[in-house]
Amino acid sequence: MRKHRPFAFGNSWARNVLFVILCFGAVSALAGGILGVVANGAGVPLAHLDGTPFASYLIPGLILGVVVGGTQGAAAFLSHRRLPWGLLAAAVAGFGMTIWIFVEVAVVGYSWLQSIYLALGLGELALVLVLLGILHPSRIRPAEDATRRAPGPSTLATTVRTPDGGGIPSRHSSAALGEDHHDRSADSPRTLS
Repeated sequence: MRKHRPFAFGNSWARNVLFVILCFGAVSALAGGILGVVANGAGVPLAHLDGTPFASYLIPGLILGVVVGGTQGAAAFLSHRRLPWGLLAAAVAGFGMTIWIFVEVAVVGYSWLQSIYLALGLGELALVLVLLGILHPSRIRPAEDATRRAPGPSTLATTVRTPDGGGIPSRHSSAALGEDHHDRSADSPRTLS
């Protein structure tokens, strides 16, 4: 009997890219957390914390290193081992990174570096959707012409007569039946008399 796996993890490229992004996020968040705790923000002015409940970068550094870096690291481990909670942990890590960046922009202000980490968090979420089979990058294409896909008046429900006089319900296009349901009067110019 085949062993049931909750998540297929079928896209090896997506799994590998997710693992690399999660590792990068874990290492950089841990490094930022250490700089926040040990070096009190590593040169980031304390004036950025005015109006916040923090007097130093100690608590934000701990949150960055332990919460953001910890979820990134745990998600990297779980997804690399293909454990059932791996994708959930990766989604939590992606949301965590995204929320951290939004709060940081609201409190400290915008920096180009935050755009990179926001893209990292959103990329993690997109890769989770790929691995769950919800998002299929190879199947994304421009919308087709609606007239080719939508059933219209050219599709008729008919009954095909058999030689013994019975009938079989069938759906045929009017073109296949040799019928033309186009109103020709609309094509001719109209004159008022």
